[in-house]
Amino acid sequence: MATHWKDSPELFAEILRRHGLDPDAVDDVERAWSAFQEFVQVQIDGIEPAEDDGDGFVAQWGRWSWNDDRPALAFTRQFAVSDEGDRDDEFWQPQRWSVDLELFFADAPAWADLDEMAWTNSMGFDFDPIGHERAAMLARIATFVETLPQVSAMWRAIPVGSALGLERAD
Repeated sequence: MATHWKDSPELFAEILRRHGLDPDAVDDVERAWSAFQEFVQVQIDGIEPAEDDGDGFVAQWGRWSWNDDRPALAFTRQFAVSDEGDRDDEFWQPQRWSVDLELFFADAPAWADLDEMAWTNSMGFDFDPIGHERAAMLARIATFVETLPQVSAMWRAIPVGSALGLERAD
């Protein structure tokens, strides 16, 4: 049985706990990434099909105004929600919602110029279907991160805080 999209943050929190992590105090990026890989392979109800970009994910890094410009990694799963609003309305569009796990880090010389990496703050959203194609893209992301010294240093560091939430993306 699939999880409804509104319940997906609780599902991700449960997966994080199974990986030995507190969703509000993640202290290991590798285990968080493993949990995220598991989370993005779970079927979700109430969203558009994969071929309509109904279920995507991205790993991002940088400094953002909404987190006080702290160095951060974010693992995001985004849904195009099909069970909200009036589908009979000629202007109906699916709503975009995101489940985000943000990991925050103390400033360190290893990623001092992280904000200058704007041209490469992610590999972009991926909408491959659940299964081997999605697993292959997750592996490519991890390989790509290793080519970025600042991000790979952050990946090996201990976060000083984390936040897991569900937010409207559009």
